[in-house]
Amino acid sequence: MVGLKEELLKSIWHAFTALDLDRSGKVSKSQLKVLSHNLCTVLNVPHDPVALEEHFRDDDEGPVSNQGYMPYLNKFILEKVQGNFDKVEFNRMCWTLCAKKNLSKSPLQISDEDAFKVWVIFNFLSEDKYPLIIVPEEIEYLLKKITEAMGAGWQQGQFDHYKIALNTSREGLSAWELIDLIGSGQFSKGMDRQTVSMAINEVFNELILDVLKQGYMLKKGHKRKNWTERWFVLKPNIISYYVSEDLKDKKGDIILDGNCCVEFLSLSGSPPPHKEARQKRKELRQKLLAEQEELERQMKELQTANENKQKELETVRKQLEAAAARAAEEEKKRLQTQVELQDRFSLELEREKMVRQKMEEQVAQKSSELEQYLQRVRELEEMYKQLQEALEVEKQARQDEETVRKLQARLLEEESAKRAELEKWHLQQQQTIQMTEAEKQELENQRMIKEQALQVAMQQLEQLELERKEALEQYEEVKKKLETAANNTKTWKDKVAHHEGLIRLIEPGSKNPHLITNWGPAAFTEAELEQRQKSWKGKKATSE
Repeated sequence: MVGLKEELLKSIWHAFTALDLDRSGKVSKSQLKVLSHNLCTVLNVPHDPVALEEHFRDDDEGPVSNQGYMPYLNKFILEKVQGNFDKVEFNRMCWTLCAKKNLSKSPLQISDEDAFKVWVIFNFLSEDKYPLIIVPEEIEYLLKKITEAMGAGWQQGQFDHYKIALNTSREGLSAWELIDLIGSGQFSKGMDRQTVSMAINEVFNELILDVLKQGYMLKKGHKRKNWTERWFVLKPNIISYYVSEDLKDKKGDIILDGNCCVEFLSLSGSPPPHKEARQKRKELRQKLLAEQEELERQMKELQTANENKQKELETVRKQLEAAAARAAEEEKKRLQTQVELQDRFSLELEREKMVRQKMEEQVAQKSSELEQYLQRVRELEEMYKQLQEALEVEKQARQDEETVRKLQARLLEEESAKRAELEKWHLQQQQTIQMTEAEKQELENQRMIKEQALQVAMQQLEQLELERKEALEQYEEVKKKLETAANNTKTWKDKVAHHEGLIRLIEPGSKNPHLITNWGPAAFTEAELEQRQKSWKGKKATSE
């Protein structure tokens, strides 16, 4: 009964929407009363005037809107339908109410009766949603049925062009647009009106009246055993026979049950093939629509996820750029500090070289004086031993100073190597930033590892800085010790000079010229001094 109710509602919807509206935009109660009375009549439903008047009383609880009429229609009319009514007469009553208002005024190549049948077929093939439309697949199905009934060939290319034009503007056609399409003769060119009418009638009988087959056959009588020609109409569960094909004089029915031998589609309770095919087409369209909606939903989710991923990648890229900028700025500051330290160290080295040169000149001068007064120093042997001890302390201080200088040079070399390694890591980090989006996640992990290594290297560099500072402090201490030793030496020399009034040479030296430095007499030759100067200049150029 649910399928029957849906078919009835489609025809009633056409009749209801064709009713005139009052000034407030609502259907008048008088029109609804007339429509309800006519529906009860054609559907063979008992008419209840009391319930009708109660529902349509003049107060706010009546059918004040289009939705207000549905409770009465369902409760007092549709729920009481038993199926013992003439479908054609029911549809004709609804057609009469809506055709005049909606049927096209332009001349058609089909009669009003054919237009009525097309309208009934539309209600059968249309979708179960309002406003009612027939989709292109059902239009193609109907036109193919009519073309086959006319005995003509189906023009698939022509319909494909029409379908493309239709899909660009709307989802389907209304009942009146379908009547205009068939009545225009666009898909029945070369056929006369009678052929088209017979084809529409054949499709109408099959789809609406469930006629599987019809035609003349000979029937043997029950009482008189003669053979008489009768017009037979085959339906799914019954065979009816008439005097002639006008179906006015019905002679009898033959019920098709389990005792009959007919092909399996005509068994009792089986739906007509066209209804079953229509249901399958509808289920297929619903399945395709659901799949399309699911695909669109998945595409939207993928698009949203892609946009979120792009935002995350953009954020990571900005963070990498900011980190690279900070690292470059820190590297610039470190390089500037290193250059300042190197300049300061070079200045101190030059100053120390000048001091050492002056000391060498003084030592040379004192050596000359000592050579003249060597014999007179013998009397001060005891005092000389003490002076010798002071010179040993000074020599040890100079050796300590040399050790500190070597340590400082080693620290400078290690610092230069670390700086080159840092520059290499920085270059690798810049190359990593320029890689593709697909490798960014993996490169991000590598970058973290390299940053950790960079931090370790920074800590090592800071440790080297601390060690260099400690070496400088040790150098200053050694320098102080050297100055103290030099002062002690000078003090002892002053004492000797004050005691004797002259200074004698301690021991004869070599006749070859030797350089006297703060490391002691003949610590290194002039060639060694030039080699050491070249080494210092090379290290300075490399650090710059």
